[in-house]
Amino acid sequence: MVIPESQAEAPEQLDDSKIEVVSVTEEDLPTVETPNTLNVSPLGSFVTDLQSDKDPSKSAETQPPVAPSPTMPITKVQPFINDRKTVQSSVLAHRIELLIASCLILVIILALSIGLGVGLSCVGKFRCGSSSQCVSASAQCDGVVHCDNQDDELGCVRLSGRSSVLQVQRKGEWTTVCAEDWNNWLGLSACKQLGYSRYVESFFLPLTSVEQDLQTNLVSLNLSQSEIVKLQNAVTHSKSQCSSGMVTTLKCLDCGSRPQYNTRVVGGNISKPGQFPWQVSLHFNSEHLCGGSIITPSWILTAAHCVYGFENSSLWTVHVGLTEQLIHGAQSLAVKSIVYHARYRPKGLDYDIALMKLARPLAFNGYVEPICLPNYGEEFTEGTVCWISGWGATEEDGETSVVLRSATVPLISTKTCNQPEVYKGLISSWMICAGYLEGGIDSCQGDSGGPLACEDSSVWKLVGATSWGMGCAMRNKPGVYTRITKSLSWIHQQMEREEARNSPTQRTDH
Repeated sequence: MVIPESQAEAPEQLDDSKIEVVSVTEEDLPTVETPNTLNVSPLGSFVTDLQSDKDPSKSAETQPPVAPSPTMPITKVQPFINDRKTVQSSVLAHRIELLIASCLILVIILALSIGLGVGLSCVGKFRCGSSSQCVSASAQCDGVVHCDNQDDELGCVRLSGRSSVLQVQRKGEWTTVCAEDWNNWLGLSACKQLGYSRYVESFFLPLTSVEQDLQTNLVSLNLSQSEIVKLQNAVTHSKSQCSSGMVTTLKCLDCGSRPQYNTRVVGGNISKPGQFPWQVSLHFNSEHLCGGSIITPSWILTAAHCVYGFENSSLWTVHVGLTEQLIHGAQSLAVKSIVYHARYRPKGLDYDIALMKLARPLAFNGYVEPICLPNYGEEFTEGTVCWISGWGATEEDGETSVVLRSATVPLISTKTCNQPEVYKGLISSWMICAGYLEGGIDSCQGDSGGPLACEDSSVWKLVGATSWGMGCAMRNKPGVYTRITKSLSWIHQQMEREEARNSPTQRTDH
């Protein structure tokens, strides 16, 4: 994390020489009060590992990424780049590849359609994940599995707006759930479908008090037996008005609080215990590589570029509850599995998001707590002051910090960030910018995957995950973060799929 010297305390330096490897992220074009700059995790002291190629006793999969030679392609890990042309050429090359691939696919489809009279398009239909299988749009979330991978019955529940209003998708259409006939079994079922293992409570709000787009397409659910089912399987009654005049809101996890943080301690950029209890340090082969955020007792959210090509979960450990690398007493947990967005490409800038499933659930204690995910449709306006944190470099091309540092940065609109003098159209709907156009405060190498956290009515929400930038703390080059509201569907579907594996009683058809 980069912070002006006038505001920063002298950073502790690591003794090991370290080399940072640069990387970028992909596709899709468009959509706080402390020190100034923030860095992410280092590549670690991998210089000495350059000789490991000559050591047959070390397997390739156990070796950390190494710095590229002039003839080697640039690999993952550090998404901060110094040359604008590198980003633009990377994006341009990717678009050319897509254009060529699209043309080839179009030719093949036309040939087959003409020759066989068969339409092979999914236009107007639901595509089953990344497969070529398509089903009718009305088959999505109808309570019956049609896709081989069951994707048509995933993502059928969401929480919307600032109040977490419950919505259920039924036959491809989203409906707001009325309060009548609601019960705790339905609440538990809804949380399971969102990928949570528990259910906290439900609240009821007047229909007229929620966002206007949530006040139409209403439905009530009825479930008499005490059984966990998917909500789209429950008996539904479509309505133009809720009989009770109330709609259902849902809480599946106590999150976004800092019970052990003493808010009277102010000043300085070195984070205090409990200040960012959701912050984790991700270690690859015992070296801090990236940051991440706790979103449930079992799930860590980070950036795809941190794990791409290094998905062997046995080589990763997650360190929680620490403010200094590495202090005794902090929890260290093994990783069970890693998943990143299927559309992420190392030469692109979009879909830079990944999840780590822990081998065992975390124990929350005030110093280790989850941050809340935002809700569907929730907006965070330009100028909102948020926090970034991490163990990243304190200057461009510098070493990572031993202590957890933090800084406040305002959100920047996509329109501003896409100005010619800033990122000139590179910011897509999957990204959100934060920082200062005048420079000086920013995330940096080693902060990747870490949180962009914003406080909303005393609840902390994860608005972004540190993704990429051009240099660190440069003028007109603010930090770019993966927009979490854009990633919600993907996040919950990964969690739901895993939760379903552990819930054999959950039905998927009538």
